[in-house]
Amino acid sequence: MAYNVTLIPGDGIGPEISEAARRVIDATGVDINWEVVEAGEAVIERYGTPLPEYVLDSIKENKVALKGPLTTPVGKGFRSVNVTLRQSLNLYANIRPARSLPGIVTRYRDIDLIVVRENTEDLYAGIEHRVGRDAAESIKIITREASERVCRHAFELARKQGRKKVTAVHKANIMKLSDGLFLESARKVAEDYPDIEFEDMIVDAMSMKLVQTPENYDVMVMSNLYGDILSDLCAGLVGGLGVAPGANIGTEAAVFEPVHGSAPKHAGKNKVNPLAIILSGVMMLQHLGEDKHAERIMQAVIDVLEEGASVTYDLGGTASTSGMADAIISKLG
Repeated sequence: MAYNVTLIPGDGIGPEISEAARRVIDATGVDINWEVVEAGEAVIERYGTPLPEYVLDSIKENKVALKGPLTTPVGKGFRSVNVTLRQSLNLYANIRPARSLPGIVTRYRDIDLIVVRENTEDLYAGIEHRVGRDAAESIKIITREASERVCRHAFELARKQGRKKVTAVHKANIMKLSDGLFLESARKVAEDYPDIEFEDMIVDAMSMKLVQTPENYDVMVMSNLYGDILSDLCAGLVGGLGVAPGANIGTEAAVFEPVHGSAPKHAGKNKVNPLAIILSGVMMLQHLGEDKHAERIMQAVIDVLEEGASVTYDLGGTASTSGMADAIISKLG
């Protein structure tokens, strides 16, 4: 079967890591027609926006996209490109797995966590204003519809992957109405999944517990801001943002991307670790139903990491971005 997939190379290191991921995915033999579209800083002068309408149109048409990191210009009046993309396409669930990989040295072992982050509202709705000269307000939006939808996605994901527990993360002890509504929604959805253990955890306690006993957790679901913060914490448990993939899932489209940023100071040097976007590509193949080829890439990544001879500088090696991609391709068999 052939697939049409939108490819957004991104800014900074985006083009080189995106190319590495594309080569690895193509090497599996999966028939993908890549529609390459430009977004980010490079197109602002031409279109007056870092996110031209043709980018959204391409994703709407193809239903699936792989995206490199995009930079939101500072001080130029543009909203976050990533937030705008997620809200424009109603990509309501942000999935960020954190899994221990061989050869990556951290103080933790056998981590296997998934953060499911509501992706369209909370403080990221961007509703804020100044109150006089010396104060400002941001409005936190939590709705029952969005909360139930993302919680159901978390339970369905847990069931599909054979996971045992879903933890709803909140601050309902303080924000009794907004976070209270999220928690109420999570409890209601949990009633439909008696086969999966459910618990809730206050976000500050969750932060401590993830550092102390991460093995006690499995799938965690939470609103937008908490998900942004805790997913980075979970990435830190397994080696950092360089090994952190992500997926943005909606009812009509899905966009897969690394969690890390565009790192402009490293752009064009062919030195950065491409694993996060390659692992995002694994998630994309799973979404397309190409589980066998997704597993082939995953095993090839593990083989390269175990050998340790063809990894980038941040992983203790001397390989280039393209060189590490070549090593992964050579292991596909």
